Amino acid sequence: MSLQNGKNEKQVLDARMVERSLRRIAHQIVERNQGADGLLLVGIQTRGVNLAQRLVAMIADIEKTAVPTGKLDITLYRDDLRHNPVQPTVRSTDLPADITGRKVVLVDDVFYTGRTIRAALDALVDFGRPASIMLAVLIDRGHQELPIRADFTGSSITTRKDEDVIVRVREIDGADGVWIETPG
Repeated sequence: MSLQNGKNEKQVLDARMVERSLRRIAHQIVERNQGADGLLLVGIQTRGVNLAQRLVAMIADIEKTAVPTGKLDITLYRDDLRHNPVQPTVRSTDLPADITGRKVVLVDDVFYTGRTIRAALDALVDFGRPASIMLAVLIDRGHQELPIRADFTGSSITTRKDEDVIVRVREIDGADGVWIETPG
C-alpha cells in the first residue's frame, strides 16, 4: 500500500493484467457477435476511449478486419448536472455519421452505479437506432443503483462506497494499472 495525496492506494491490476483482461474482452466480443461485421466500439470519455481503441486493435488482429470506433461525451446527459456546483468540462463526441443498424459496444473503464451508462445510452440514441447495444467495462466495482449490467467485464472488484477505483492508461497517465484508493 502506498500513500498518494494523503490517500492510501493499493494496486489491484498491473499492466499485464490490464492487457490480459482487454484481450479476453476482445475475444468475447468477437465470439458473442460471431465475428466483427456490423460492430462499432464507442468509448465513453475519457479513459473508455483509450480502452475502446485498444479493443478495436485487438479485434482487428483476431478477425483481420477493421472495426470502426468512436468516442462519446456524456457530460450534458448526466442526472447530477444541476446538483454539481463545478462547471463540467464538455469533451468531444465523434461517431460515424450513422449508427443505425450497428452492433454498438459501449466501453468504459469503471462500472459503478450505472448512472454513467444510463447517460451514455441517452446520448447514443440521439445519433441513431443501433441494432443492439452492449457494454464492456474493464472494472465492475459493484454498488449498481440502476438495472444495468455489463456484457463483458475485465475484472470484478469488491469495494466499499467510500473507496475510489483509479484506472490509469498509458496514453494519458504514462502507465497502465488499476488501484483502489482509500481515504487516509
